[in-house]
Amino acid sequence: MLRMFRRSAWSLLPIVLFAASLSAQRTVPLSVSPQDLGRIWDAEHVSPPLPPLLTHTEVVTRLDGVVRSNAALFSLEKVGDSVEGRSINMVRAGSGAFPVLLWSQMHGDEPTATAALFDVFEYLHRRRDDASVRRLLSALTLYFIPMLNPDGAERFQRRNAQGIDINRDALRLQTPEGRTLKAVRDRLQPRVGFNLHNQAWRTSVGDPPKPASISLLSVAFDEARSGSEGRTLTKKICAVIRDALEPFASGQIGRYDDEFEVRAFGDNLTLWGTPVVLIETGPWPAAEPDPALVRLNFVAILSALDALATGSVNRAQPERYESLPVNETAELYVVVRNATVINGEGVPPYIADIGIAATRRVREAEGQRQVQIATTVDDMGDLRTIGALRTIDATGMTAVPLVNETVEAGQIVDLPEWKLRQGATIGVGQPARLVLLKPAAEPGKYQVELVLK
Repeated sequence: MLRMFRRSAWSLLPIVLFAASLSAQRTVPLSVSPQDLGRIWDAEHVSPPLPPLLTHTEVVTRLDGVVRSNAALFSLEKVGDSVEGRSINMVRAGSGAFPVLLWSQMHGDEPTATAALFDVFEYLHRRRDDASVRRLLSALTLYFIPMLNPDGAERFQRRNAQGIDINRDALRLQTPEGRTLKAVRDRLQPRVGFNLHNQAWRTSVGDPPKPASISLLSVAFDEARSGSEGRTLTKKICAVIRDALEPFASGQIGRYDDEFEVRAFGDNLTLWGTPVVLIETGPWPAAEPDPALVRLNFVAILSALDALATGSVNRAQPERYESLPVNETAELYVVVRNATVINGEGVPPYIADIGIAATRRVREAEGQRQVQIATTVDDMGDLRTIGALRTIDATGMTAVPLVNETVEAGQIVDLPEWKLRQGATIGVGQPARLVLLKPAAEPGKYQVELVLK
């Protein structure tokens, strides 16, 4: 498993949000700033360090604790069951006339926002006497459905136990999870919805490519991508989120193409009268990316809710959303650049970049769930247009297949032993198991610089 990233410092640039109430355009006290939210998260977050390990049992236990912590603030309702009988639960907070619905983990292997919602609950509980929180809870009624797809979460897979993508079941409604979401929407008639997802680590933004750590979408409701009051609102919410997150993730915020997807829940909820904001969490360049990404979700969600509660969303500029660069798929986990490749197939050495892709998976090991990272060689050749979470300059080094598990950095080896095929190769589609060597002082000898596996 690869754990090789650089850490990014958090920038603390001052942003002050002035606000106007929903009911009257008058000046109100300053709201909490994104920077303040970031500092609050640092000091008070309760989310787990590895969201992929969240189980339905832990979510239910945590939700019970949320309600016990402040029954006057939170209420809990079971709103449905999954295919395999796991409960789907909804938390309510606030008493305002503007209902908001937020749901996470519609795809079972997309857990970042589920973790962030528990930090939102903690914030509302701890800060309930703050003026900004009182205003938020008096202006909005918040409905949260963490982990809409508990069966998928148990398997750490996208689809539910039927093998259906819930997010493509808005019309047929063959999944109990989809029927639950539809029934909640029809009963509550929320004025806006937040559809909280994760996106692939290949997702990039900009040129040169950077990781798309957060991507936003004001969801369309027809093929013409027509405008409406609801779409204008969601574009303004996306603009608020962009401005809130740019101090933390400058150049790492993207926008999805708003092509209408006739089967999708976000598109149909918008059509049915609940305009939807999609927030997708992507890659982050750090050895432990989860905390930073949960933090971004926390800041994004609370900044958006604060803007709705105060009315400052009305002054947001849709152009701030529309000018975001559209997502691409030009990001890899690791790129090894300018290596001399001996690929294990007996062909002559050649110069190439080696692009490594990665996917996360959760596996049981010794009775415990563990997060693993599976890596494969995604591309080879001239990869100068591809970005990566980590770039290794291998100029003057030789890349060879890993054929000996005992090899480690600093070891001196003979190169000829690597030339012939020994059950391992470096090639597209192959596991990313390779060794970088550089010439040692002794002629014909090489020193192991790095082992990737």
